[in-house]
Amino acid sequence: MDIKGKVFIVTGGASGLGEGTARMLAAEGAKVVIADMQADKGDAIAREIGGAFVKCDVSQEADGQAVVAKAVSLGKLMGLVNCAGIAPAEKTVGKNGAHNLGVFTKTIMVNLVGSFNMIRLAADAMGKNEPEATGERGCIVSTASVAAYDGQIGQAAYSASKGGVVGMTLPIARDLARSGIRNMTIAPGIFGTPMMFGMPKEVQDSLAAAVPFPSRLGTPQDYARLVKHIFENDMLNGEVIRLDGAIRLAPR
Repeated sequence: MDIKGKVFIVTGGASGLGEGTARMLAAEGAKVVIADMQADKGDAIAREIGGAFVKCDVSQEADGQAVVAKAVSLGKLMGLVNCAGIAPAEKTVGKNGAHNLGVFTKTIMVNLVGSFNMIRLAADAMGKNEPEATGERGCIVSTASVAAYDGQIGQAAYSASKGGVVGMTLPIARDLARSGIRNMTIAPGIFGTPMMFGMPKEVQDSLAAAVPFPSRLGTPQDYARLVKHIFENDMLNGEVIRLDGAIRLAPR
């Protein structure tokens, strides 16, 4: 896929991995639609990179439809990157009793249902594209986490949501193959995102030191480089790639 001149949606594009991806795509000549709940920051970044912003709760059908409609109005929608997500921490049974069911449900709705909502709507639009010379009509990249495999104490909700993203990667790729649309997932390890930077510096340093090599926090630019390669390498399909410096999470 030639990124230049195409339209891409990035959910969660107002910060962290999504922001890094949106900036990379714009630098490569793409038109980017940022979909996020952070209206002020999302709009500012969109204006800075020459893209567009749509306020979006990815778990809501109407919001997803508005994002896709905006993208299609700007040109040929060829890519979706799902970076929107939340990461609450709560034990199954803790000091205050059983895990809050509302927190578990919301995590599944945003991280898993939200990802699928955007995939199905974007893929429907991509399926109407004139194919590229390779026969491709689009590519989707979702964000899971190494917690899908190595979930830590307090990550039942988060791990379940990301495990769902992992689990639907291959069947969605198979569903969309006849339309020439690829579906991939990235499972990041310990990354420097706003959520991470909210932790004490000593905690950040400890987590970085736990990564075998390179012993540092991942960056949004690391993530964005892999997204770029996925878009440009059309043999990548139906797979989950761990981007983690070989870390395997301990229980806590």
